[in-house]
Amino acid sequence: MYYFCSTIQSKVVMNYTIEIKDKSKILIGNVGELLSQHLPNKRVVVISDTNIDRHYHSLIAEYDHILIGLGETSKTIHTLDMIYRRLIELEADRSTFILGIGGGIVTDIAGFVASTYMRGVEFGFVSTSLLGQVDASVGGKNGVNMDGYKNMIGVFNQPRFVICDVNMVRTLSHREFRTGLAEIIKAGIIADKELFEKLEECDFTTLAGDEDLLSEIVYRAIKVKANIVECDERETGERRKLNLGHTMAHAIEKCSSKLNHGEAVAVGLYLIAKAATKRGVISLQECERIEQLLLRAGFTLEPPCELRELLKAVKKDKKSEGDKIHIVFPTTIGNCIVEPMPLEEFKAMIKS
Repeated sequence: MYYFCSTIQSKVVMNYTIEIKDKSKILIGNVGELLSQHLPNKRVVVISDTNIDRHYHSLIAEYDHILIGLGETSKTIHTLDMIYRRLIELEADRSTFILGIGGGIVTDIAGFVASTYMRGVEFGFVSTSLLGQVDASVGGKNGVNMDGYKNMIGVFNQPRFVICDVNMVRTLSHREFRTGLAEIIKAGIIADKELFEKLEECDFTTLAGDEDLLSEIVYRAIKVKANIVECDERETGERRKLNLGHTMAHAIEKCSSKLNHGEAVAVGLYLIAKAATKRGVISLQECERIEQLLLRAGFTLEPPCELRELLKAVKKDKKSEGDKIHIVFPTTIGNCIVEPMPLEEFKAMIKS
C-alpha cells in the first residue's frame, strides 16, 4: 500500500493505492487528479449510464461515450450488442482505451466489453457508487446476467486501474449508499475484525459526509478483497470466501425484484450466520453481533419470498457443482471457512 497527501479545497485528504498482481491499481482519492495521472495517452471511449451523465456530464462529455440504461435489466447480452455496434461505428480499434464510469453494473459491462471487443483492449474504471468501490469494480470479474441469473456470462480480466472518489457517493440516495454498507460489513466478517468493530461504533447517518472516515473504511474493505484476489484470482479456493452471504442473495435477486443487491446480501449474511450457529461453527454471541450491525445499518433481514423458491434458485448458482455447492460460513468476526456440501444438506440446514 502506498499513500500520499493532496490538498483539496484547503483540506488535506489521505489517498490510498492498492495493487493486485502488478496488473491493476485501485486508487482512492480525487477523480480529476487521478485520471490525469493514470489515463493513458491514447483514444478513450467512455461507457456510462444516463444517471452518471446527468451528475457528471463534464467528466464524460470530453470523450466519445456510450450510455446504457439503469438497473439490472440493462446488464444483458442485448446491451453488449448495442455497445459493440456503437464501438464499430466509432471506429474504435485495438489501441482504444475503454473507461467505465459508473456503479457496478456499468463497470461489469464495460469490463466485459473491453475484454472481448477485438479480442481485448485496455480498460479502467471510475467507480461512482459505494457498492462499486468496495466490491463490484475490484477484482477482475466482469459479466452480464442471463434470464435473471446473476453474472452467468463473464470473464476474469483486471482493469488497468480503478479510481474510487468517495466524494462521488454523495450523489447517491440513502438506499443506494446503504447497499454498499452490506459489502463493507461482509469484508469485516471475512477478514478484518477491526473494520467490523469500527462499523459497530460508526454513525451511519453522517458517514457519507465524513470523507476521511469513509476513505479509510473503503480502503479497508477493498484491501480485504485485494488480498484474497492476489492469491486466488480465478476463484479456485480462497476467493470463494468473498461469496459470503451471496448464495442466498443471488437467489433472492432471482426470485424477487423488491431488494437491490446490497439489501439481498444483508439478508444472505444474516441467514448464513444463523446457519453457521446451528452448524456449531460460530457462537451465538458473534451471530447476534452480525445481526445487530446489519439492523443498525438499516437493513430488513426477512427474505422477500418463500424459502422454497429461494432454495430452488440456489440449484443454478455458479457456486454449485453437480449436487454439491461451496458454502462460506463465518467462524468468528474476521474469519470464515469454505465448505463443500451436498445441495440437499444445505437446503435442509437453511429450512431448519
